[in-house]
Amino acid sequence: MKIYYSSFIVSIFLIFSACEKEGVIQDYNLNGAIFGTTYKIIYLNGTSNYQKSIDSLFLKMNTSLSTYIPNSAISKINNGAKTLVIDDFFAEVFKKSKRIFKETDGFFDPTVGNLVNAWGFGPKNEKFNLTPAQVARQMQFVGFDKVQYVDGHIVKTHPEIYLDFNSIAKGYGIDVVARFLESKNITSYLVEIGGEIRTNGFKDLQQPWTIKLVDPIASEFNSGYKKLNLSNKSMATSGNYRKFRVTASGRKYVHTINPKTGGAKESTLLSVSVIASMDCADVDAYATAFMAMGLERTKIFLEKAPKLEVILLYANAQGILEEYTNYIGN
Repeated sequence: MKIYYSSFIVSIFLIFSACEKEGVIQDYNLNGAIFGTTYKIIYLNGTSNYQKSIDSLFLKMNTSLSTYIPNSAISKINNGAKTLVIDDFFAEVFKKSKRIFKETDGFFDPTVGNLVNAWGFGPKNEKFNLTPAQVARQMQFVGFDKVQYVDGHIVKTHPEIYLDFNSIAKGYGIDVVARFLESKNITSYLVEIGGEIRTNGFKDLQQPWTIKLVDPIASEFNSGYKKLNLSNKSMATSGNYRKFRVTASGRKYVHTINPKTGGAKESTLLSVSVIASMDCADVDAYATAFMAMGLERTKIFLEKAPKLEVILLYANAQGILEEYTNYIGN
């Protein structure tokens, strides 16, 4: 039996104060929309509501990194700008992406943007069923080693190379907010964007920040199959159960593009959650890389990456959902 599922529910159980009066030490719960999804920010013992400041940071990030904004820095570079001096947001994401590209042997690769668009998962809304020859042509422009950061500028070996940092942007946005809160002496917080999470400290009474992962196949009939302690950790989840398209002939294409082959075919690995005491951008990128690697390559990678904990959901040879995990939860 082939498994399909359309949602992966993350339920967050938190206690917070609803008081809105500023200037008094209190707990804050902020909500909004960003990056095509929603955000939730909870911080304890604050003296001000920082929502306007945080939304301003998000706006600056979008102006730098969003491929959906025609005049963003990344859009200008994708359209051929060669002399643009990139901002600090772009520079940090670029350098972090370059490191993880090397660590994962190219399975995390922000230059798959043309293929993301061509397969129908990017801002251009193209929906081609690519032939092998068309994939091969696009693969000429894939490879993050073909892009360099030189004296504040981005240098591409081919003008057609298309950068796309969407697979790391949500995690990085969380890190930007976390640093902002820490600059305001906030020591206990949870920041969540579209299911990616970073926390610091503990809730009241030194209780850990926890979430429950709900079985995506039987989510309507259970309250969660695994409780996770995320205090002082980041978590990101990547999967092909929500973002895919099916052609008229019934062929399924998924949004995770394999940077080695250029393909958008579904694999047996359906969902990856990565948990670690590091930047959320890092775990976000690793989750994307592992989806591209597949189950067995990911297991091999984890042998040399003891700081990473994972929960991998995959379909076995009979099409039954199984889990592989090295999650300890301390």
